[in-house]
Amino acid sequence: MADAGPRLEAAKEALKHRGPDASGIWHDADAGVGLAHTRLRILELSDAGAQPMQSADGRFVIAYNGEVYNHLAVRRELKAAGCRVAFRGHSDTETLVEACAHWGVEASVRRCHGMFAFALWDRRERTLHLVRDRLGIKPLYWGEDRSRLLFGSELKGLLALHTQRPEPDPDATQDFLHYGFVPAPRSIYRGISKLPAGAILTCRVGSAPALSRYWTLESVVSAPRDAALPQAVDAMDQLLREVVREQMIADVPLGAFLSGGIDSSLVAALMQQVGSQPVRSFSIGFAEASHDESAHAAAVARHLGTVHTELRVTPAEALAVIPDLARMYDEPFADSSQIPTFLLARLTRAQVTVALSGDGGDEAFAGYNRHVYAGPLLAPALGAPAALRRPLAAMLDAVSPARWDALAGMLPATVRPRQTADKLHKLAACLRAPAHEVYGQLLAALPDANSFIHGGGRRRTAFGDAAVLQALTGKGEQLQYLDAAVYLPDDVLVKVDRATMAVALECRVPLLDHRVIEAAWRWPWPLRVRGLTGKWLARQILERYLPRRLFTRPKSGFTMPLADWLRGGLRDWAEAMLDPARLDASGILDTGAVRALWQEHLSGRSNRQNALWNLLTFQAWHEHWYR
Repeated sequence: MADAGPRLEAAKEALKHRGPDASGIWHDADAGVGLAHTRLRILELSDAGAQPMQSADGRFVIAYNGEVYNHLAVRRELKAAGCRVAFRGHSDTETLVEACAHWGVEASVRRCHGMFAFALWDRRERTLHLVRDRLGIKPLYWGEDRSRLLFGSELKGLLALHTQRPEPDPDATQDFLHYGFVPAPRSIYRGISKLPAGAILTCRVGSAPALSRYWTLESVVSAPRDAALPQAVDAMDQLLREVVREQMIADVPLGAFLSGGIDSSLVAALMQQVGSQPVRSFSIGFAEASHDESAHAAAVARHLGTVHTELRVTPAEALAVIPDLARMYDEPFADSSQIPTFLLARLTRAQVTVALSGDGGDEAFAGYNRHVYAGPLLAPALGAPAALRRPLAAMLDAVSPARWDALAGMLPATVRPRQTADKLHKLAACLRAPAHEVYGQLLAALPDANSFIHGGGRRRTAFGDAAVLQALTGKGEQLQYLDAAVYLPDDVLVKVDRATMAVALECRVPLLDHRVIEAAWRWPWPLRVRGLTGKWLARQILERYLPRRLFTRPKSGFTMPLADWLRGGLRDWAEAMLDPARLDASGILDTGAVRALWQEHLSGRSNRQNALWNLLTFQAWHEHWYR
């Protein structure tokens, strides 16, 4: 277990960006246990909320990251159950540690609505509990080093405790190059894992750690569906209001991310409805019209009456962020929206300490294009005999990326898909893949990752519970489940957590309250996808607060014009990062393959922005942590 002294101080220092307001260390020398915490003051601004915190009876000590939004209701339940603790303050930390002291860990977290990761040391039983929230909103890593158990919110905290830098895991490296993130339970390092969402790791002195689950997405998606109730929209609207009201509780200023899309607009609209004063909303835009949604966000803000702030991002501002990404994300991470997300977080933090976002809406309500088109297009194609799938895949691949993009350019702008060639070549890869690898191909930014890494050819991570996938009746439901189980916790929530906590901004995600997820999955598929329209239920709710014209437009993710920037404002940086001497020095990437891909992109013959971003972020990460 983690020791005290200089290493524990170093670990605390490595995480101070997450909690710059205060910090503390607790150490039990006899047990060989140390807990360190850095605090971002949100509730109970006095020292009555300081951590690590002991329970009133002195038995339990907690170090905790996150928020339990219903903690006052839990506190009332504690008192009704006979708990006679005289609470020192009104922090959710104190509620949580006293609940664990009274009911035990699992019974307590089942009562909690929120996002959290915490370590709880039981001094009497000499037992450590590591706990992560249901959807994996807050991160928690753990590993062993020379018989010591180490844990923390970010890898940099564990690295400060390690006696020597662990080596990259070759399987995790290949997964990263393929998908652009490292799927759980792996981390990029050998011997360090991510605690799964909804899990409790129990560590007793002298025994191997034991993992248990108090909530699983699989049980939710496998539950029987209700009928298509007429009151479904009313029920979800009421639930979302309750959730947003809970998540607006804070002792510090709060605001909202507002992109102008369905999810962020819905959250901002509900905040306006349940709040007592105008919401402060924040958005960013780009000079390139093809990626700029700031006008949509501004229109929504005007209609709702929010106090709106906007930032226009340039390549120079993006370039200024890039050198810090490797430190910010700890392990290689290649969702390029990490840059605008960080810039949005920094803009927001200048005015507020807490922001609510619409992240998770696509996973909750079935909003990705792959959910919408899986039934009418993907399922029939994948269901065709292999003798037909293979020729169709060959036909799709035979057309050059430039030609596909040129054909797409002939379509009206309102229906023109972004990165047409990438999507069609991805479809070709799906047609060639076995059924269990289709989702991995849909996620892939670098499908032929083996060609870019020395010693490639390892087996990639398999996704999802096979029994659950078989039980789900439609291809769209299968993809929605896999996105919530994989892409959401390992990509979307990693991006948001690291970008916001890098500037000490707490980001809350009301659409990922577990009650919302459970309710959304209870209703049948037509309440999620109707025809070729995704997020049908969310749209019906939003229409109560916004005119349809403000949110009915083609889906476009929170992206930046990376392809053009790599040929323009970011070209010098990318060229330097992919210099043959630097690639050779790292010794992991195949220099010839990487340079050929780079030249292909620069020529304009194809858009390889996503594949290149995977390679660039990996190279930047490796140089930062191993130079």
